[in-house]
Amino acid sequence: MKLAYNISDKPKFGQLLVFAFQQLLAILAATIAVPAIVGNGMSQSAALFGAGIGTIVYLLFTKFKSPVFLGSSFAFLGSMFAAFAGAVTAEAGFAGLIIGAIFAGLVYVVIALVVKFAGVKWINKLMPAVVIGPTVSIIGLSLAGNAVGDMLKFAANEDGSGFVMGVHGWVGLICGLITLFVVMICSVYGKKMSKLIPFIIGILAGYAVAAIFTVIGMKTGNENFMVIDFSVFKDMKIFAVPEFTFIKAFQGMSQINAKYIATIAVAYVPVAFVVFAEHIADHKNLSSIIEKDLLEEPGLHRTLLGDGVGSIAGALFGGCPNTTYGESVGCVAITGNASIVTIFATAIMALVISFFGPFVTFLSTIPACVMGGVCVTLYGFIAVSGLKMIQKVDFDQNKNLFVVAVILICGIGGMTLKLGTAGQVTLTEIASALILGIITNLVLSRKKGKEEVKEETK
Repeated sequence: MKLAYNISDKPKFGQLLVFAFQQLLAILAATIAVPAIVGNGMSQSAALFGAGIGTIVYLLFTKFKSPVFLGSSFAFLGSMFAAFAGAVTAEAGFAGLIIGAIFAGLVYVVIALVVKFAGVKWINKLMPAVVIGPTVSIIGLSLAGNAVGDMLKFAANEDGSGFVMGVHGWVGLICGLITLFVVMICSVYGKKMSKLIPFIIGILAGYAVAAIFTVIGMKTGNENFMVIDFSVFKDMKIFAVPEFTFIKAFQGMSQINAKYIATIAVAYVPVAFVVFAEHIADHKNLSSIIEKDLLEEPGLHRTLLGDGVGSIAGALFGGCPNTTYGESVGCVAITGNASIVTIFATAIMALVISFFGPFVTFLSTIPACVMGGVCVTLYGFIAVSGLKMIQKVDFDQNKNLFVVAVILICGIGGMTLKLGTAGQVTLTEIASALILGIITNLVLSRKKGKEEVKEETK
């Protein structure tokens, strides 16, 4: 695709702020969702600050050549729960979050050193287009349920068994669909600026419609029309310092012992290896969008170091290990804006906004149905990007059909495996599908003799 802004391009300052805000909107929901899910007093503002710090560290390690934002990683949710479950006090749990992030980061550092000396050719051979393409698609498709679930959030049964389209459900769906179509229309038919900021326009349109419905509901006393909770503005503070993780962790360091550290290591280290596979898939996808192989330049060893050290730095402040975000990649793909300055500005904006109460509060009031409309496009583009990678694969050969089939079916089917006696390690559907795809490709890439089949995608 033709990029509106390439990696080294620098938008004008006014445009830059708008582009950065759009990136922030794309990654916001998932970034602050992790601390909300884990609970135990974790701060969403601190997680946003940590994401900004982690992204800056990543950009430094990658020599400002990889345009992607880092946010809170969902893969470590189980690990973070384990950190609090095994802690004597909540403060010790916060210390465990930092220790765990250090363990995970060190895994990335070790792998980066191996890659530095062994090169990346073995990775390209292990994961050719026929393997990595459908895996990237799975990243988007595995999130499809989240996007649809958000659009129909107000129609969901309490037990999660399905969607009942009452008035509340229809109101939410209308807001989500308006958001979705405004994003698509701006992206396809928009001119100049509107084509570059379809998410901002779409979210504002969806929010405006949601606000109108909510006001009608408030005036008529009909709760079915209320999709925005304006009450959160009542106790809002104009300026507030986020509750940084390292402050609480310092209070709990005296309660850390060797047994607890071992528990943290078991919870975090295996997951880091799983996320490594997703790291490669994200960067392969981004490489195809910007038409530059990030595994070669700045190099996989640098992206790994940036991700690993960025996770440690981010967790010091926000408690959450970071990872490269598919939503950010999707935003780059749809808008054609791969400017590294935009990503850097987004990181700075995340740091500043985390202190500013009204803005954080406003962002938290964006209804799930509106964000669901945006995510349909974001996750969809990730899925389609993966399919584009396998356009040149020869599907007249059964080997390739089987490799792609195994990855898609296992990934879409939700092959999530919990390993260990207590399920300490979760092998996500993405990692499971990728591993099975690699094995399938290796097994079927040899003829009856020992001659290796020539890779047909080259």
